Amino acid sequence: MPDYQAPLRDLRFVMDELLDYPAHYARLPAGEEASPDVVAAILEEGGRFAREVLLPLNQSGDCEGCLLEGGEVKTPRGFKAAYRQYVEGGWPGLAADPAHGGQGLPPSLAMALNEMICATNLAWGMYPGLSHGAADALRHHGTEAQKATYLTRLVEGVWTGTMCLTEPHCGTDLGLIKSRAVPTEDGAYEISGTKIFISAGEHDLAENIVHLVLAKLPDAPEGSRGISLFVVPKYRPTETGEPGARNGVACGALEQKMGIHGNATCVMNFDAARGYLVGEPHQGLACMFTMMNAARIGVGIQGLGLTEASFQNALAYARDRLQMRALSGAKAADKPADPIIVHPDVRRMLLTQKAFAEGGRMLVLYTAQMVDVVEHGQDAAERERAESLLGLLTPIVKAFLTEVGFEATNEGVQVFGGHGFIQEWGMEQLVRDARITRLYEGTTGIQALDLLGRKILMNQGETLKVFTREIHEFCQAEAANPAMAEFVRPLAKLNAEWGELTMGVGMKAMGDREEVGAASVDYLMYSGYVTLAYLFARAVKQARVALEAGTDDAAFYRAKINTARFYFARLLPRTRAHARMIQAGAEPLMALSAEDFGRGFEL
Repeated sequence: MPDYQAPLRDLRFVMDELLDYPAHYARLPAGEEASPDVVAAILEEGGRFAREVLLPLNQSGDCEGCLLEGGEVKTPRGFKAAYRQYVEGGWPGLAADPAHGGQGLPPSLAMALNEMICATNLAWGMYPGLSHGAADALRHHGTEAQKATYLTRLVEGVWTGTMCLTEPHCGTDLGLIKSRAVPTEDGAYEISGTKIFISAGEHDLAENIVHLVLAKLPDAPEGSRGISLFVVPKYRPTETGEPGARNGVACGALEQKMGIHGNATCVMNFDAARGYLVGEPHQGLACMFTMMNAARIGVGIQGLGLTEASFQNALAYARDRLQMRALSGAKAADKPADPIIVHPDVRRMLLTQKAFAEGGRMLVLYTAQMVDVVEHGQDAAERERAESLLGLLTPIVKAFLTEVGFEATNEGVQVFGGHGFIQEWGMEQLVRDARITRLYEGTTGIQALDLLGRKILMNQGETLKVFTREIHEFCQAEAANPAMAEFVRPLAKLNAEWGELTMGVGMKAMGDREEVGAASVDYLMYSGYVTLAYLFARAVKQARVALEAGTDDAAFYRAKINTARFYFARLLPRTRAHARMIQAGAEPLMALSAEDFGRGFEL
C-alpha cells in the first residue's frame, strides 16, 4: 500500500518564509485567529487525518467502488465512518462564516488542507469538496431563506452539495441544456431533465444532498443567456429544517469510470422535482461560476496532491530498489546492485515530480492569498488587484497543475517499472485518478480559451500586465545579485517574451479568430512554466537568505536551490517549443478539411 507524509516542512517554508502568511493573515479580519501556532496545529492534525484515516481507504475504495441498489448508492466500506469523523472534527466549516456555523478561518488554510486530502484519497475528498462550492454559491446568490435552510447544514457537513450542469447531448456547451423549470403557484418550480457526470450525486454519507441545478424557464432566451440556477434538495426540508418527503430526484445510473471509483459519478433524473430559484432569472450561469471558479482551483489542487503522492512513493521505492550498477562505479559495494536512485534517468523522473510538487504548492498558496484578499480584504485597491490576479491564475492553476500532475503520476509508474503497472503498489491508481482532472470543471482546452481569450485579449492584456509587472520588478531588484543571475536572467527574458507572444496572437486574431484557439493550450502551458519559474526564483532568494543567516536546516534550503536549478535547466526550456507552436498559427491546424481527415485510410 502507498504511504504518505504531509509535506509540513515545505508548507512551512512556502507559507511562513516565501509568502509571509503570518503577516498576510494579520491583515485579514478572518485571519486574526490564524496565528502561527493555530495554523501549524491544524496542518499537523489534517496531515494525520489524511494519512491515518483516508489513505487506508484509498486502494480498497478503488477496488470496491460504489454500488447502486434501488436508487440508493452505497459508498465503499469505511467511507461513511471517515466522513462522520471528518464532520465531528469540524473540518467542513474550517473557512466558513461563523454566522453559518463555520470557524471563520481564511480560505487559504482550507486549501492547504485540501492538498493532503487529495493526495491520500481523491475519490473520498470529492464528497465534501463539492459541498464547499455549493455553500459558496448560496452564500453569494441565495436568499436569506435559502441560506437559513441550506447553508448552515452544508457548512456543518450534515448535508452535502452537488452542481448539476451538463446533459448527455451538450457537454461544455451549456447553452444547449434541455432541463426545464416550470413555475408553481406558491413561488417554487418543478424541475425536469437529466444531468450526467454528477460527482457525489447520490451517496450514503449525509442525511440530505443539495443539488444546484441549471435549467431554463419557459420564457428563457436561447443559448446561455437563458440559463437559471435552482436549489433542488434530495429530501424537501420540513418547517423545522429536517429532511422531509423525498423529492422528484433520483440516481438513474452510476458511470463506469477509468478512475475515482470510490466517488459516485451519477446520471441524475429530475422528474418535476421541487426547486427554488437562486439569484435572478436567466442569470444562472453567472451564479454557477461562483461555484465553478472555486471548483477549478480545487481540481488544480487535486493535480498537486496526486503529484506529491506519486513523488513520495516513487522516491521511497527508488531508494530501496536494487538494479544495476551506477555508470560511474558501484555506489553500494556491500549490495549486489545499486539502488536505482543513483541512475540519472531515474533522478530525472524523480526531480520532475519534485519540481512540479514544490512549484505547484507555491502556485496554489500564492493564488490562495488572492482568494483571501478577495473574500476578506479591507482595501478596495488591494481587492481589485487580487481579483484581477485571481482571474488570470485560476485557469493556470486548474489546467497546468493537472497536466503536469498527470505527467508526474505517469513518471511515478515509470520509476517502479513493471511493478508500477501492478495494482498492489497503488501507482497505477494515481494515474487513473489523475486523468479525470484534465477533463472535469472544464478541459485544458476550455481553460486555455478562458485564459487567452477572456482574461487577456478581451482587455488588451491589461490583466497580464499586472502579473508581468510584478515579475519584472522582482527581476530588476535582483539584477545586480550575482548569486541570482542564473535564475533572474532567463526569467526576465521569458517575462518579456510572454508579452510579445500575447501581442502577436492578438494581432493575428484581429484577422482570424481561429488564431486564439490554435494558440491557446500552448499559451497556457507557456504561462504555467513561466509562473513556476518566477516562484522558484523567489524561493531561491529566500533559501539563500536562510543559508546566509546560518540556518540549522541547511540541507532543506540547498535542496530547494538544486530543485530550482533542475527546473530551470530541464523543464523551463519546454517554453521554447510552446513559443514556436504559438507562433506557428492556425493555418497548419485548419488547412485540412474535415472531409479530408480520413484520406489515405480507404480500402
